[in-house]
Amino acid sequence: MQKLETARPRGERPPLSVEDPTPVVAVSHLWRAGAQGATIGIFVLLFIAALDLARPLLLPLASAFVVTMMLGPLSARADRLGVPPLVSAIVLWLLVIGATYGLIMLLAVPVVNWIGKAPDIGRSIQEKLALFERPLKALADLRTALLPGDANKQGAGFDIATLLSPVVAIVTPAIGQTFIFFGTLFFMLLGRNRMRRLMVAFFDDREARLRTIKIMNDIEHNLTGYLSTVAVINLSVGVAAGVIAWGCGLPDPVAWAVLGFLLNFIPYIGALIMELAMFLVGLVTFPTLTQALIGPLLYLAVGILEGHFLTPGILGRKLTLNPLTVFISLVFWSWLWGPVGTFLAVPLLIIGLVAVNHLFPSDDPVLPDVPLAPTKRAR
Repeated sequence: MQKLETARPRGERPPLSVEDPTPVVAVSHLWRAGAQGATIGIFVLLFIAALDLARPLLLPLASAFVVTMMLGPLSARADRLGVPPLVSAIVLWLLVIGATYGLIMLLAVPVVNWIGKAPDIGRSIQEKLALFERPLKALADLRTALLPGDANKQGAGFDIATLLSPVVAIVTPAIGQTFIFFGTLFFMLLGRNRMRRLMVAFFDDREARLRTIKIMNDIEHNLTGYLSTVAVINLSVGVAAGVIAWGCGLPDPVAWAVLGFLLNFIPYIGALIMELAMFLVGLVTFPTLTQALIGPLLYLAVGILEGHFLTPGILGRKLTLNPLTVFISLVFWSWLWGPVGTFLAVPLLIIGLVAVNHLFPSDDPVLPDVPLAPTKRAR
């Protein structure tokens, strides 16, 4: 009977810690906002699906566009010096081809040699990692107990050839995509001025035309400034990687220098891949696990020095990107476009941020300069 007397009346809500509740003015506003959000969400999903389906075409086109914007200041300087557009386009195009060919040649021979030694490397790594055999066996037994259907399958062994074959298949671009990239790059470099005029002429309003010019100029300036500075920093990191490989006794120090230079263009993930590669090669090269850890630890020290002191000191606040935004961009473009998308993540992020800052500038109020004390009027 006492429970019936203290029971809460029907429709009364339990007491909660809610401060200053404000009722909704009109429920229709909520439905309108929900419909708008659903429309935007559908568009984003369809846009991501289109990027995925059109990857064979959009990937080389986006790469050519990014490289063209990076080389834009050089092309503009050549125009000011009176160099014909055809000559400057050919020179810059051959420069990109030569740099790509040189990097491929420096990395191709060591990679082919290591793939040829794949069976021996796998056995050597298994012997060096015998310390982890019992924990791995315990995990395998636990997996067998949880998934009895997989017990009859063949045990998982460490086969470096099986590990590298899909990576090489992904990294190695198709012939058609390579042709599209270099062809698009040449014609973009040749028709850079005309492309800019067409983009400006697309708008009728004078303010929109000026905004378009400012966006393109700022994209070229930020891309060139950021990536050229980062390239110089990565060159020093690559030299340090080659010196570490040479000092520790790792094979092919030049290949390690090139690999360190390229992978350092990928924030966070590139350094991790480099340290893991040094560790695995060290396991094969050196007799003990301690010696195999020397190279990765030295490269980790170089990465900490570069990431916390060298890069922030050179780039400063103006060209420093939000680490969370960079990481999300890396994850998204790597998931969508693979390894090439990883290299394009930061340039595409810079392009997007420049466009957003122009289209949606910050509305921070600018306070007027008010004197601290009233001044006396002259009689």
